[in-house]
Amino acid sequence: MGFIGAKLALFLGQDLLVLLRDERPDIPYPGHWDFPGGGREGTETPQECALRETQEEVGLRLELSELNYGRRYLVEDGASWFFVAHRPAETAAEIQFGDEGQGWDLMAPTAYLAHPLAIPSFKQRLRDYLETSGAAGARA
Repeated sequence: MGFIGAKLALFLGQDLLVLLRDERPDIPYPGHWDFPGGGREGTETPQECALRETQEEVGLRLELSELNYGRRYLVEDGASWFFVAHRPAETAAEIQFGDEGQGWDLMAPTAYLAHPLAIPSFKQRLRDYLETSGAAGARA
């Protein structure tokens, strides 16, 4: 089944890698905290899409085997995928921020869930993962 894009909640240690979206009126949720990911290109799989976008946006090359959770969500224009991967906290030193967005940060999952500028649908997807993984009590 087709899909329009994919996002990756990338944990570096216990924190999430988050990206601050550009302040442009032509994009959804300008100035909000986002996860790496984006639209599908060509015939790539959802996993390939998430991994490519992560490399483009933050310079981190992950392997397919590092994706330890994936879920398909129906959205207005089709389907979107949400993946999760975990890397050691030291991976943050390898980040090379790309040319999309205003910057990046590390944020505790509970802080993301409470943040007024976190993208609402991604809050729910993160909640779904935390509940499924038994990590709903992740540190504040």
